[in-house]
Amino acid sequence: MTARRCATLLSLTLAVATLALPAPALRAETLFDTLVNRLRGTTDDTRFANSNGRIEAQTVDVAGKYAGRLVEVLVHEGDVVEANAVIARIDDRDMQTQLLGAEASVLQAKAAKEQALAAVMQTESTLSLAQTSYDRVVKLNSGQVASDASLEDARNGLHVAQAALATAKAQVSSTDALISAAEAKVAQVRVALDDLIIRAPIRGRVEYRLREPGEVIAAGTPVVTLLDLTDVYMNLYLGADVVGRLASGDEARLILDPASDYVIPARVTFIAPEAQFTPKSVETQEERSQLVFRVKLTIPRELLSKFENRVKVGVRGIGFVRTDPAAPWPADLQVKLPQ
Repeated sequence: MTARRCATLLSLTLAVATLALPAPALRAETLFDTLVNRLRGTTDDTRFANSNGRIEAQTVDVAGKYAGRLVEVLVHEGDVVEANAVIARIDDRDMQTQLLGAEASVLQAKAAKEQALAAVMQTESTLSLAQTSYDRVVKLNSGQVASDASLEDARNGLHVAQAALATAKAQVSSTDALISAAEAKVAQVRVALDDLIIRAPIRGRVEYRLREPGEVIAAGTPVVTLLDLTDVYMNLYLGADVVGRLASGDEARLILDPASDYVIPARVTFIAPEAQFTPKSVETQEERSQLVFRVKLTIPRELLSKFENRVKVGVRGIGFVRTDPAAPWPADLQVKLPQ
């Protein structure tokens, strides 16, 4: 065999061998997948458990107490509003008219009181005159100058004057009550006027603007939905064997898909008392393992206030818990936050 032929055969052999080798696997995993797979390997330790979840926040529907037409809505989706900030206003012209009527009733009741006080002064004068007349007739009757009939008439006149004074004083008390009722009506209308201004009950971010100016809304109709930026959490669903070793207040960790470089601290704030999915009969260990319970991991408020502008609901991630509070967190689960 010639040297040229041997070289050709060697080249063909190498080419076939190269084709027979397995092709390198395509990189299908993202950096987050790689991290998660590594962490899952780390958390094969029964002292740790994890589950998928997403960031959620407590929502508050801000509604009007009274029906009416919206004259303005002052916030837009994404705005951060302070507690008690004005969200919207409802047409208050009808209520302003009621306020004028209520204030007029107060003035009317006060005028009635002035009249009652004048009547008291008049009856007091009448009573004084009746008392003087009675005293004089008593003296004259004792000297046998005035008859007993005159004395009786003077006594009756005194009693009538006393009764008239009591009636006038009662009328003053009645007008005081009328004034109080009228002032209470004014206060009630003013409260209603204030309720026509829809305010934010908490500090939060506007998630949805549900109504627009010009719309007529019923009492209790939500106008906007606010996200409470101080109550952000992730719900996990963990097996009964894990939940049985958790306690409220335990430390937890969160890693989010779009920010896998960071490890967010959290705490277990709620453990469902009942399973979310329950087999028809719980008899075998396999069936018992199908039970899952909702566990709520809440991010600390002081941390949320620091990174408020980065809080986004709906972001997916993974939550980690420890079934043994004394177990140290792995290096990959040590808290790491943006600077």
